[in-house]
Amino acid sequence: MPTESSRPDARESFRPIASPAHTLLILSLQGVVAYLGKMRVEQLREAVSVDHVRLYERTILSEWLALGLVLIGVWLHHSSLTTVFGERWRSVRQVLTDTGVAIVFLICSIAVLSIFGAHGKAPDTSTQFLLPHGGLESTLWTLMSLTAGICEEAIFRGYLQRQFVAFTRSAAIGISLSAVAFGAAHAYQGLRHAMQIAILGAMLGALAWYRKSVRPGMISHAMQDILAILVRH
Repeated sequence: MPTESSRPDARESFRPIASPAHTLLILSLQGVVAYLGKMRVEQLREAVSVDHVRLYERTILSEWLALGLVLIGVWLHHSSLTTVFGERWRSVRQVLTDTGVAIVFLICSIAVLSIFGAHGKAPDTSTQFLLPHGGLESTLWTLMSLTAGICEEAIFRGYLQRQFVAFTRSAAIGISLSAVAFGAAHAYQGLRHAMQIAILGAMLGALAWYRKSVRPGMISHAMQDILAILVRH
C-alpha cells in the first residue's frame, strides 16, 4: 500500500518548478547533444581504435554539466532542489527500502524489455565497441554508470517529467513525453534501441511518480548500466 509520503500531492505535482523558457532550453540542448552524440558514435564505429578513457570522461562531464544547468533553472525559479531529487533519506530503513524497490524494478524491467528484444539475445554489435576493456576503463565505466543513474534520472524524471506533468496537467502525458525525450537522447544506439529505452523511461517515470522520488530509479538505472559489462558476452 502506498504511504502518505509516496503519494504525489496533486497541487504540488502540477506546479512547474522552472520556467517554460528554461525547459525549452534544456530540451534544445538535449537535442543538440543527442545529435552530436549520434554523429560521434558513427565516427567512432568506423575508427580503427577508440579512446574509451577520453570518451567516458567527456560523457561524465557533460552529464554533470547538464544536471547543473537544470538545477540553476530550478533555483532561479525559487523552487526547492528536493523537487528534482525528492526528500532526502532520513533513516537507514529508507535507504534499504529504496534499494530493495530498485532491485525489484530492475528485475521486472529486464523481464518486460526482454519481450521487446532488449535482453535475452546476443548484444548488439553496433554498440559493442563502446564497452570497456581492462581495469581502468571498467572503473570509468562504473563511474559513468553511476553518473548516468544520478544525472539522467534527475533530468528526465525529476525535472522534465515534473515540468511536462505541470504543463499538460496530466501525469500520463507527462510520463510519456519524458519517456520519448529519454529515448530520443539515446538515438545513437539506433531506432530499435531508442524505442526500447523509451519504454524503460516510461517505466522509470511511473516508478518515480508512484514513489514520489527518483532515488529508486537512480539506483536501478546505475545497476543496469553496470551490468552491461557482465552480460556483454
